[in-house]
Amino acid sequence: MGEAVHLSRTERVGLIEAARSALNEIHLDEVPVVAGAGAPSTRESIDLCREAAAAGADYVMVIPPGYYAGALQSDSTAIRNFFVDIAKASPVPVIVYNFPAVAGGLDMDSDQILEIVKGSSNICGVELTCANVGKLTRIMAAVTAPGFEKQYPRRFELPFRAIDGFIDFLLPSVSVGAAGAISGLPNIVPKSCVKLWELCQDKEQATEAQHLQNMISQADGIALKIGIAGMKKLLSRKFGYGERPRLPLLPMSDVAVDKVLENPYWKDLLEMEQRL
Repeated sequence: MGEAVHLSRTERVGLIEAARSALNEIHLDEVPVVAGAGAPSTRESIDLCREAAAAGADYVMVIPPGYYAGALQSDSTAIRNFFVDIAKASPVPVIVYNFPAVAGGLDMDSDQILEIVKGSSNICGVELTCANVGKLTRIMAAVTAPGFEKQYPRRFELPFRAIDGFIDFLLPSVSVGAAGAISGLPNIVPKSCVKLWELCQDKEQATEAQHLQNMISQADGIALKIGIAGMKKLLSRKFGYGERPRLPLLPMSDVAVDKVLENPYWKDLLEMEQRL
């Protein structure tokens, strides 16, 4: 739920171990676990990568530190070295996480991200939570260009992947090479989101895909505004999960969540979810 920053390192390890154990118990051994390993310092991020790998994570995702975002943004070498140093020390492949809203406004452009990819063979992908289809297009155009993979091979023979950080632009991003999306909305409407993914793979279903993408985009626009506290409240209503976010975030009020559930976009999507 994006709350790793509010967890202790012991809790992080426990969650990774629990996820890996739960998947293995139901014979989903091949399903990978991706663990967040971003921290304010290079040293701590490396420690988190090693701890995550030991706990059973297959990949780690690293966000740039937001505390000194201004200094990092003014020196592209510093941000490049941050990722390259971490990737060099990490025992598992690293995904670059570009999420300016929670990284002090630090927004890496396509050139910066490509320099990071070129700098380490252990960088296997990027998640773009910046809603920039143009950036994703430029990155995928570069990494899939003839000769790029031979000149900059990946350590684990994995093809480089770009992932959406929002599902509200999945359809256009898939058309330019996105490998999927990591989003909060599928927690509430997983079947609808999987249906959209399936439609995105079928060119003959373009009209239905566009219709569902429109529905999901409208609902996701609301989900973005209510944040972690709102999503936890909705999950509590639907599945009985705990509704309280980690402090200092405060829970969403019942009145506020009722307004969300009364929104016609939400109603339409939840009705579709029930039909699937």
